[in-house]
Amino acid sequence: MTSTLEVQPTAVPAARAKDWLRNQYPLLILIALLIFASSTSDAFLSPRNLENLVLQMSVAGIVALAQFIVVISGGIDISVGSVLGLSCVLGAGLFGGTSVLVAVLMSLLVGVALGAVNGFLIAFRGLEPFIVTLGMLALARGLVYAYTEGVPVTPKAPGFTSVGTATVAGFPALGWLWLLLALGMGFLLRRTVFGRRVYAIGSKRDAAHAAGIPVRGTLVAVYCIAGLLVGLGGFLLASRVGAATPTAGTNFELDAIAAVVIGGTRLNGGQGRIFGAVIGTVIFGVITNLLVLLNVSTFLQDAFRGALILVAVTLATIGRQKAKR
Repeated sequence: MTSTLEVQPTAVPAARAKDWLRNQYPLLILIALLIFASSTSDAFLSPRNLENLVLQMSVAGIVALAQFIVVISGGIDISVGSVLGLSCVLGAGLFGGTSVLVAVLMSLLVGVALGAVNGFLIAFRGLEPFIVTLGMLALARGLVYAYTEGVPVTPKAPGFTSVGTATVAGFPALGWLWLLLALGMGFLLRRTVFGRRVYAIGSKRDAAHAAGIPVRGTLVAVYCIAGLLVGLGGFLLASRVGAATPTAGTNFELDAIAAVVIGGTRLNGGQGRIFGAVIGTVIFGVITNLLVLLNVSTFLQDAFRGALILVAVTLATIGRQKAKR
């Protein structure tokens, strides 16, 4: 009897650790990927490449945060790339791009306004998120081409690129901003009443409504927050590149969805953690960076992206089936 009691306290933490590791497959994938990348390419761990990697991941990571909160609520937003592009070109081109403050405000305003339209049509008109955001994707991208006429927009403000290229404590400012936004999003969704409402709506919308949760208002707020993040991403992209191109934000919606799925978030809502979305973004960024370093064809890069999404979905499905058993 004594030996059984002595073994049990050590067995329980071991079992918990095993269960935790089983659910952390994105982190394990990332560790294996980093080992493979560092052993395959000598340039991967160079300071310059790591800095470029962080800069590339930061804007995509902010957009992934926007996609994450939408997916948690049980929706999906495939317009994030086009809305980012519109925020980017309007922020950089309005009034000749002579004011950084105006550029920031315009980018945020565009993102919030289009997000509010998406949220209103989905929450108050009962339209499907995929259809609504598909229409917004075409609308926003069309406005981008109409505004730019296919020509890149170059802002004239002398300090426009300062935010996108600055470093703090030897680390890109964009990276710090992405991490701070991730922490803020994690706190919002896990530690506030609003966040619990978002998870409840994503888990069972009818039950959330029956429980007295303001479903419509919450959904509009979700899409507004997502639009705010996407608008910020549009300004940061223009600031990092130093110009706003008509193709800015192209395929960002696919990258954001892939990062969220790779991170273990359930696409029909109600389940997922911000840590997983961040890890998914890093995984996606490392693979893209490594393929470029290895001079892999852009067509094969798209194939690798698709394969990665399929593997992530398969692993997530297997994990949930084991959890149910």
